[in-house]
Amino acid sequence: MSKPTTDQRPLKVKDVAALLDVHVATVYREIEAGRLHAIRVGAGRGTLRIPRPAYDAYVSSAGTAPAAEAA
Repeated sequence: MSKPTTDQRPLKVKDVAALLDVHVATVYREIEAGRLHAIRVGAGRGTLRIPRPAYDAYVSSAGTAPAAEAA
């Protein structure tokens, strides 16, 4: 089994927040609302990771949201 390259690794919530220039709470809200797909990793509460394809899809669809949702 080969080790995933940097481009294939899922992103941390704080990394997505930095890429989008938003607060981490905004990323958590987008995940909770179902607009950004995340996976839970680890035991107990674990931690969230955002797969690269999910991040790419979110960014691609961000420009297509109606103005009422963007506010």
